[in-house]
Formats: sequence, C-alpha cells, structure tokens
Amino acid sequence: MRQLFQNFKTGELLLEDLPVPLVRPGGILVATAYSVISAGTERRTVATAQAGLIGKARLRPDLVKQVLDSARREGVKATWDKVRSRLDSLKPLGYSSAGVVLQSGSPEFQPGDHVACGGGYAAHAETVFVPVNLAVKVADTVPLDQAAFATVGAIALQGVRQSQVQLGETVVVIGLGLLGLLSVSLLRSAGCRVVGADIDSANFSTARTLGCDDTVLMDELEERVAAVSQNRGADAVIITASTGSNDPVELAGAVSRQKGRVIIVGAVGMQIPRDPDYYGKELDIRFSCSYGPGRYDPEYEEHGHDYPAGYVRWTENRNMAAFVDLIASGRIDIAPLITHRFALTDAMQAYDLVLGKTREPHLGIVLEYDSAPASPLVTTTVVNLDSTPPGKSTVAFIGAGNFAQSQLIPPVKAHPDASLRTVITSSGITARAAALKFDFVACGTDPTPVWGDAAVDTVFIATRHDLHGELALQALRAGKRVFVEKPLCLKAEELTAIEELYHELQNEGSAPLFTVGYNRRFAPTAVALREFAAEAASPLLISYRVNAGFIPPEHWIQDPAIGGGRIIGEVCHFIDFLGFLTGAPAVSVLAHKLPDNGRYREDNLIVVVNYADGSCGTLLYAANGDKGMPKEQCELFGGGRAARLDDFNRLTLYHNGKKTVKLPGKGHRQEVAAFLNAPAASPPIPVAELFATSRITFAIIESLRTGTLVQLG
Repeated sequence: MRQLFQNFKTGELLLEDLPVPLVRPGGILVATAYSVISAGTERRTVATAQAGLIGKARLRPDLVKQVLDSARREGVKATWDKVRSRLDSLKPLGYSSAGVVLQSGSPEFQPGDHVACGGGYAAHAETVFVPVNLAVKVADTVPLDQAAFATVGAIALQGVRQSQVQLGETVVVIGLGLLGLLSVSLLRSAGCRVVGADIDSANFSTARTLGCDDTVLMDELEERVAAVSQNRGADAVIITASTGSNDPVELAGAVSRQKGRVIIVGAVGMQIPRDPDYYGKELDIRFSCSYGPGRYDPEYEEHGHDYPAGYVRWTENRNMAAFVDLIASGRIDIAPLITHRFALTDAMQAYDLVLGKTREPHLGIVLEYDSAPASPLVTTTVVNLDSTPPGKSTVAFIGAGNFAQSQLIPPVKAHPDASLRTVITSSGITARAAALKFDFVACGTDPTPVWGDAAVDTVFIATRHDLHGELALQALRAGKRVFVEKPLCLKAEELTAIEELYHELQNEGSAPLFTVGYNRRFAPTAVALREFAAEAASPLLISYRVNAGFIPPEHWIQDPAIGGGRIIGEVCHFIDFLGFLTGAPAVSVLAHKLPDNGRYREDNLIVVVNYADGSCGTLLYAANGDKGMPKEQCELFGGGRAARLDDFNRLTLYHNGKKTVKLPGKGHRQEVAAFLNAPAASPPIPVAELFATSRITFAIIESLRTGTLVQLG
C-alpha cells in the first residue's frame, strides 16, 4: 500500500509502498477513500521537520528541556545518540479520513461498513488500522469525501460544546479558516447569532454562506459586537485562529460581556491580560481539548474503554458521530469548504499549497484514493536487495522502537558474523524507516513469515512486553535462536509454557540458543565486580539502590496487560544482577512498598532476596526521588571486601587498600556480542537463571499482595 510520510530529519515528504498493518482485536482495517489535510496542524508539523536543528529547537523548546534533562541524567553522548536516533525517523501525516472496512477485530463493525476515522491512526495511507473508539459508522447517504471531515469537525464541535451556548446568544468566532467556518456552521445550527472575524476578508463570503450573521475585520470587531449585542458584548468568543500573537486573546476579552466565556481552540499566544477585561469582567477562560474527552487517554483510544454516557455525554467518538449525523441531516454542508482535491499521487502539490509555495486561497484539501486494496494484503515489503554473505547468521527483529534502534540493532549490524534480514513492527512506517536506516533486506507488519523463512536463523524480540511470551514460544517452535528483550513474559502460565517447551527441545537435542536481554551483567564494571566478589569465598551482603524516576500511571509500561508494571518490566533487571553477583539460586523473597496514592503504583518498594549460599540482597527501587541523583548504585560486602558500583561507569574496590576502575557502559553491546558468538549449548546466561528471574519478580508481586515471605521452590 502507499502512504504519505515525512523524514523528520530532512523534512522531505515521501509517498512510498509500505506493508499493510494487521487488524488487531478492538480495531478495524480500513481501505481509505478520502483523507483531509488540516492546513493549520499539518503545516506546523511539516514546517517543524523542514527546519534545521536550531530551527527545530526554537519551534519546540519543550523538547529542548527534555534533552537537557536527559544529558544531565545520562550523559551527553548517550543523549545525543538518542536524539539522533529519534530525528532519523519517518513520521506519518494526517488524522482525518473516511473509507470502507476491510477486516474487523470488533463486533461493532463489519467488512463493507462505511466509516470515518480519526487520530494519528487515520493517516494519509491507502490502508489503515484504527481502534474502535476512533472510528464511527457513516450512513450510505453521506458522501465519504464529506465524512472524511469528521475529525476536524469534532474539534470544532468540542469548542462549541465548551462554550455552552444557548439559543439566541451572540457568539464571536475569531479566525475564519477551516475550523472557524465549521464552528460558524455548528453555532448557526445551535440557534446563535454568529459574528465572524479575521485579519483577512478572503473567507467572509463562505462564512456568510454557512450562516454567519456578520463578518468583520478584527480591527472593527469591537464596534460591530457592540452594535449587535445592544452594547452588552458577546456571550461567548471562540478563538480558532492560529498565530503566535496574543492579539486574539486580548481582542476576545475586549468584546466579551460581563462574565462572558472565552474558548481557546486554535494555537495562539496565551499571555492573558489581567486588566481591564479579564479581571474586570470576571471572564471564564476555557480550553477545548482536540476532539473531546478521551483524547490522549490510551485506555480510551487504544484499549476501547468507553466513558459512560451518563457521566461523559460527549466523548471524542460521540462528537465524531454527531458531526457525521449533522451532515446526514443536512444541517451542515461541507461542500462549500472543499476547495481542492488531489489524487494521492499528487499529494506533494497539496502540501505546496499548505506550505505557501503555491500561493492560492484554500480551505478544505481532500486527498482521493482510487485504487482497490490488493488481495491478499501485502504485509512484507522488500526494501534492499538480498546481499547476505554466505556463512553469516541472518537476523530478524520483531519490534524496532527507540530502544532497539539505539541499543540492539547497531551492535548486531556491526557484528562481523551477523547480517540483518527482516524487521517487523506494527507500523509499516516504523518498519520501513528501520529497514532503510539499518539496511535490512525486508520489512513487514506480520511476524508469521519470519517463522517459515529458512534464511532467518536468529530472532530478536523487542516489542511491547505483552507480546514477548507468545513470540518467544513461536520462535522456539520455529527452531530460531532467540533473544528476548526483558521481561521474558508477563504471566506465570506463559513462563511455564516456555520452560516446558525449552526443556522438551533440550531433551530432543534441538534446543536453540535462548537468552533474555539482561544487559547489566555484561557491563565491563559488572564483570570486574563479579570477579572481585568471587574471591571473597563467603556469603555476600548486597545493597542495590535504583532512583528509577516517575512514570505516569497512564503510560503503557504501567498497564498490567501491556507493560506488566514496573516490577515485571524493569525490576527484573536488578533481580538478575543480584543473582549474577551471588552466583547462587534464590530461596525466598520479601517485599514492602509505599502506599499507592493514584500517582504511584508499585513504584516505590524494598525487596529482600535470600540465596542458597547464605547471601542476602536488598533492592531499593524508588520512583519518588529527584532526577538529579544518579540512577543506580550497588554496594557489596563479604570476606573482608567491599565495593561500590556507581551507574555502571565507576567501580570502587576496597581490599587491602582502595582501587578505582572506570569502564563506562551498561553492557548492551557486550550482551549482543555474547549472544551472537555463543553456541546453542552454552548460552551467555544459563537458561535456568532466566526462568528464575521471572519467577522472583512474580514472587515479589505475591509478597506485596500478601505481606508475607514467599518461599521459592
């Protein structure tokens, strides 16, 4: 399928063939018929990407702050590598479209249904996957080119809802672009007297056609509003302009009545002047959040958890549906707003218009898709010619997010005996970007062909955590060498299934090389610490402190079903490291945590692990600290020896004097090399230890739930 996207590093717009996304439970696969280019939003997005590095920094100071914080916390080089990786990416464009359902993962939709789609899923692409709460059915009587405006219409509708207008009220709309004109139509349908204002009169005629009672240039607005409101002022002012200037906000205050309402829909300057208007009139300032309640909430948008209508009457999905219904009833006419139509193949001309390279008045710009989807849908695309040298291990990556692209793929690519063959991600754009960046032969969205590809002998699994267990089972069944990024799995039953399968293959003499991405034990300082501890020849007392940092409860890592939470998802790293230092099996676990308060979940805890050789390890894992403190410190005592490891960069050894070792790095490169170099019979981490680490993390959760010591079998 073809999709429009942008190289965020160079700003170049591209229309290329990409693998089709897979339909997933809770969503639908849609053949796009039309998509709408949002001149304001997409102009800013494209312009930001086309700016140089300094220009990007000026346009996004919020991201600059994140970079500086990361540099202080992780170091300049690590931060620069992360920034460079994220800049060198492909970004989808578009968020409002309509089409026909091809496949459905939800009983709410059936193949053949006409639908309007929203959010970042509704990209300018021939085929898109859309979660159910970002799609609404469209009656056959509604033209799909008009239904494609549903998302943009929902933005305007949410602004009108925030204004809480009543019949007969006077409402001012500042900014008569596409959003402003849609707002005019909605306000007219709501029985309001509408005054439209802009710095340019180009769209005044269209505004009046759509029901605007008065149109006026902004410098004449105060006088006109006074005349039509009997000098009371506007009941509500909706700002749909897009400008860095503070003028719209100041003007809104000037034309509002006492206790009037000002609603911010567009991106405008936000220096709210206290006097004389906002304070003196006690104005109510409200923000309208995109399409409505549910926006930016992954539980709603991605997982399909709706809000009860009795408590949240108008969600983003219900706003989209209401807008489509208004089109169906004839109360809103989209036709006057469509000024340009382009075939998808001519999309570059459309963006020349949006960016001002072609100087021509425009409002609604529609992209048309005229080709029927291929059957069967193509989920794998060859990007580069296959030039795999004979004798090399050929590697497939399933998952290629930021971590994989910064820490796993580069050392595989650099390894003399490995060759990158296939990269699989849920997004065709991400897969293609990784393939081009790292010279994979092919990219795709479906891992199934990898299992039957005889040319692939090694698989790295680096997806979101919920897929690790099942993908590991599939890779083992296919006889591939398997590297699973931590955690191995999220559920005890998955762990049991993996153990049983591995031991069955082992008994048959066909168990492939298998490991989990516990990189810290491969760090140069960690290896030196292990050798130092082994010479103690006595039980060890180990204290490991992790200043983990806050992760919001709504983040996917915190979702028990997807990320598994921080204990399974990250604490496993440190449990593995304690076991690595002791070299003995764990026999019991006891855990305590701070009370959950809505902000934190099981993010602040202390774990005590006892080992068969008498060693004892404690882990203090904190999310409630300050980022300025280094993240990790491990202290070890035993046999007249002591040691302190600081963030895997500096190791201080105490025995008959003091010795300091500086060997930077957390072992990612070394773990990849150890895995690729290892024979099947000698995995870099004993497989029993991999399984034990997962069992211990499950035991930590049990101990927290029961408040008791958990014995390990």
